[in-house]
Amino acid sequence: MPTFDIVSEVDKEELRNAADNANRELATRFDFRGVEASIELVGDDTITLKCESDFQVRQLEEIAAKNCVKRGISAAFAEVEDEPVHVGKTFTLNMKFKNGLEQPTARNIVKLIKEKGAKVKASIQGDKVRVEGKKRDDLQGVMAMLREEKIEQDLQFNNFRD
Repeated sequence: MPTFDIVSEVDKEELRNAADNANRELATRFDFRGVEASIELVGDDTITLKCESDFQVRQLEEIAAKNCVKRGISAAFAEVEDEPVHVGKTFTLNMKFKNGLEQPTARNIVKLIKEKGAKVKASIQGDKVRVEGKKRDDLQGVMAMLREEKIEQDLQFNNFRD
């Protein structure tokens, strides 16, 4: 019986590459000459932005988001703090990328699949949703339907098996 998993994961290597590319761009920017500014990957899923002023931290956020999009990571789903933290002479802002489907989102996905009347069975398994069906076409229809829906997390489809 064909199955696939619906997950929401950030590719750690691509996130590291995006942070490195953002740092390279920061080094060439004229408006950041002589300013202490940095974009660092902390842990596996958090980018920390540090700069001397609140306005410039917001510019760093745009640079990091743009580089993430270039590397195929949707920055729209990153949790960004509302206000930068001011410590000493630097402002710090964290961009945390979500890994795994949250329970309300997973329930919403299962509900959407059932409402569309697809001939598949969807079940929540931890931080992913497994979809089973008798035909590959049914599963591909579910994938197409989920791509069109507005879901608050970036979704990937993996472990497609016959």
